[in-house]
Amino acid sequence: MKRHEPVLFFALMLIVVACNTTTTAKSPLALQPAGEAWGALYQQQAAEYKALCFQAYNIARLRLDQRLSVRSKKPLAIITDIDETVLDNSPYFSKLAREGKVYSDSSWINWTDQVMCDTVPGAYKFLKYASAKGVAVFYITNRFQRELLSTVGNLRKWKLPNADTTHVLLLNSNDNSKESRRLSVEKEHEIILLIGDNLGDFNQYFDHLNNQERSLHAQTKADLFGRTFVVLPNSMYGNWEDVFYKGQHVNSLQKQNQILLNNLK
Repeated sequence: MKRHEPVLFFALMLIVVACNTTTTAKSPLALQPAGEAWGALYQQQAAEYKALCFQAYNIARLRLDQRLSVRSKKPLAIITDIDETVLDNSPYFSKLAREGKVYSDSSWINWTDQVMCDTVPGAYKFLKYASAKGVAVFYITNRFQRELLSTVGNLRKWKLPNADTTHVLLLNSNDNSKESRRLSVEKEHEIILLIGDNLGDFNQYFDHLNNQERSLHAQTKADLFGRTFVVLPNSMYGNWEDVFYKGQHVNSLQKQNQILLNNLK
């Protein structure tokens, strides 16, 4: 029996190495579309998400009250984004993740046509308060023109102020910058607050930048956040993600996922 011990020892070592190899093997990390499901779960269930939204709208009310004490030559107005600022689209993104799909214009329009978005925590109370104080609310969104009626319908569903085709300004060109629409409001109103979940909701200063430039510009404009700019949390999507794909040929979910992985520290 002793002459077989080296053979048995060697066989046991092979088994141990094989087990260790199996347990330490890394599975592929799926950031898309599973990451959107994680973001949707946070948005739907986390009390911290709700607290952040309440905090944003509490700050907005504080700034509104401060501005109301100052006389103005023009009627006052607030400009707000819609998606993930006033209306919650997390069910759309969780459905995509369950089906292993990513965003498409057709699936998005099919979702908004259903007029099923709930409101973001704090949005209804603040916008109704602003309207009661005589402040106009303009909704500037990059939803498509064909979504106008469904968008107005979803806002009216929750009895939000100024839910009409005059105050809802949708994407009107191939350029997703909101600057021209902001300027159109500014012709007749004094804009006292801008509310959104994306830096492009606030100023053209943030348009068409790479990720490093966006971070630098946010730091440069730091004093405006919480004063004129009020930011809502959105961990599901945004321009922060889109900039990773620019200039690259993204023709599959796997390619999109790899680009995101390459930017993960």
